[in-house]
Amino acid sequence: MEIKAVVRSLPITPRKIRLVADIIRRKSVDEAEKTLMLLDNRAALPLRKLLQSAAANAFNSAKLSKEELVIQSIEVSEGIRMKRARFASRGRTHPYKKRTTHVAIYLIKR
Repeated sequence: MEIKAVVRSLPITPRKIRLVADIIRRKSVDEAEKTLMLLDNRAALPLRKLLQSAAANAFNSAKLSKEELVIQSIEVSEGIRMKRARFASRGRTHPYKKRTTHVAIYLIKR
């Protein structure tokens, strides 16, 4: 049985999330949670919360504990890009895009 948890429009760029997601991919939930606790990275906290949510979904829907769950896959995709402007000299502006991310975690029984 596959358990899923999703977070959408996370205000961190997809590349930064992927760097952390690659570290915990294919690990057990306990091991991944410990790894995310130790990482000093801005992307680690939302991923840890999402992992805890997926584990809670597994417990509530299928009565599976954290010890018997493994991360099957983590999908990181680009969300919306909000156009913003940075003020520059001589009354001009420089446009940039604020990127967001959609993340989905899939867990399976070991």
